[in-house]
Amino acid sequence: MLSLNFSLVKKLIVPCLFGMSCSLAAQNIEVTDIAGRTVSLDPDKIKKIVLGEGRLTYSLALLDKENPLGRVVGWKDDLIKYDPDAYRKYLAAFPAIKDIENLGSPYAGDFSLEKIITLNTDLFILNLGNLLKAQESGLLVKLEKAGIKVIFVDFRQRPTQNTIPSLLMLGKVLGKEANANKFVDYYVNQMRKVSAVVLQKKAEDRPIVFIEKAAGFNPDKCCSTFGAANLGRLVDEAGGINWGSRKFPGFSGKVNPEAIFTEKLDYIIGTGANWAEAKPNTAAVLFGYEATQEQAQLRLKALSERKGWPELEAVKSKHFYSIYHQFYNSPYHFIALQTFAKWFYPEDFKDLDPNANFKELHDKFLPIDLSGVFWQKLK
Repeated sequence: MLSLNFSLVKKLIVPCLFGMSCSLAAQNIEVTDIAGRTVSLDPDKIKKIVLGEGRLTYSLALLDKENPLGRVVGWKDDLIKYDPDAYRKYLAAFPAIKDIENLGSPYAGDFSLEKIITLNTDLFILNLGNLLKAQESGLLVKLEKAGIKVIFVDFRQRPTQNTIPSLLMLGKVLGKEANANKFVDYYVNQMRKVSAVVLQKKAEDRPIVFIEKAAGFNPDKCCSTFGAANLGRLVDEAGGINWGSRKFPGFSGKVNPEAIFTEKLDYIIGTGANWAEAKPNTAAVLFGYEATQEQAQLRLKALSERKGWPELEAVKSKHFYSIYHQFYNSPYHFIALQTFAKWFYPEDFKDLDPNANFKELHDKFLPIDLSGVFWQKLK
C-alpha cells in the first residue's frame, strides 16, 4: 500500500494555494538570446506573439508544421509586401492569418509600444539587426516594464553562426524542442554536403564572386553588395571569394559600377524576389512560389544587358546568375549555399541536387508545398 508523507505534501501545496513560490508550479526557464541577453520565461505562458518581421514565418514554420502562426497576433508587413508569393501560400493553408495585426512597414518609424501592449503580447521576437534601435528608443526597458518578454534571433547578419542557436532557443521558448533538434540535424547534414568538399580548395583556385544585392530593385540604381556576412559569407563557404569581403568590413555597402567594370569577376550573382507588388516598376528577377522560368530568364537577360554589363567577362561566359533574395534571412540558406557550390564547381557537385533538397525540405518540415522558381542562370 502506498504511503504518503503528509507533512511533505503540506509543505509543497500550502504555499501554492496562497500564491507563494512553489517548486511544483515554477515552470520558468532561462535562455540566452543571440544578443547575449538572459531571458527568463515560462513556455506554457507564451500564448500571444508579435514578430518584429513577418519573414520570421520561415523559421516558425520549421518548428510547428501544423499551425506555425497560430500564436502570432501581430507582425510587420515585410512578408506581405516583399514576399507575397510566400504569404499567399501560408494564407491558403492557414486562412486565419489574415487577422494578424499589421504593424506597418519594418523600414519606417518605430515600433508601436501601445499596439504591442494592446495585443496582450507575451513574447516579442526581434531580429538582431534591430537591437541598437530597440535599445536607443528605450523599447526594451518599456517592454520589460509592461511584462512582455523579448528575444533576439539572427538569420541574416551571421547566418552560418547564429542559425542553429536561434532555432534551438526558439524551440525551447515555444515548447518545440524536438522539432528544433530534428531540423538542426538536417541543417548540419545539408551544410556538410558542401563544406566537406570546398575545404580542400586552394585560395588560388577559388573564383572571385560579386553579389549584387537586390539587383534591379531600383531600375536606375547600381550597386549594393554584401561584405563578409550574410550571402557574402555563404559565397566564401561555397568555395568562392566574395568580392565585397575584401573591400569593406560591414554587412553591406554601396559600390560604384566602375569598380565592377575595372576588376576581374569570375561570377556575378544578383538577388531577386517578387517585389513587383510593392514596387511596380522594379526590374528585379521576380523569384518566388509563383515565378516562372520564362519570366525569370527574361528579367535576368535584361539585367545582363544594362549599360556596360555585356562587356564583363562573367556575362560573356554566362557566369551570370540570380537567386531568391529571401534566402538571405532564412534558415533555408543552405539551399543557396548548395546552389552557389554547384555553380562554382559543377564537376565536384554533379551529384548534388539543390532542387531536390529544397523539395525535401518542404516535404519534411514545412506546411506548404514547393512551387515556382528560386534561382536562374543566364542562357
